[in-house]
Amino acid sequence: MVCFCFLVDQTKQVCKSKPAAGTCSRCGGGASVADMKTATRFCFVPFYWKNWKAIVCTFCGAILRSYR
Repeated sequence: MVCFCFLVDQTKQVCKSKPAAGTCSRCGGGASVADMKTATRFCFVPFYWKNWKAIVCTFCGAILRSYR
């Protein structure tokens, strides 16, 4: 059962983004609204993906708010 944990991974990818008003609460950098894509893979083959929006810091990359 332990080997199964290493065969499944999840990747997050920014599809497109545009600037947004506000600053990051962690580093003080600017914010942007991004269309994100999450892909869950089993043995490097994607079997589930989901599109969602998030407000992301442009400097440190932290996800400040997600809209799933």
